[in-house]
Amino acid sequence: VMTQTLNVALMASLKGTVDCVTAFSETDFRPDMAKITVPTLVIHGSADQIVPFEATGKLAAEMIKGAELKVYEGAPHGFAVTHQDQLNDDLLAFLSGK
Repeated sequence: VMTQTLNVALMASLKGTVDCVTAFSETDFRPDMAKITVPTLVIHGSADQIVPFEATGKLAAEMIKGAELKVYEGAPHGFAVTHQDQLNDDLLAFLSGK
């Protein structure tokens, strides 16, 4: 997975990569959060060292009215790989309304 991620990054343009990081790290999305009116599931790993839970996932779930929050204990930033079965189960349950 790490090699695949590196390969994707190496195929992207340097400018595009820098612009992407700048956009998601410097854009204030807080005013938009209150405008979300669809059912929302926020999933975050408690051990995410790339995008810390307290500063992102937790706040997002608090700012989106009615959002459901799932925290995967010990899960890293790449929990879609390390916790894929749990993620799939949670996504299917959320989509089915259970």
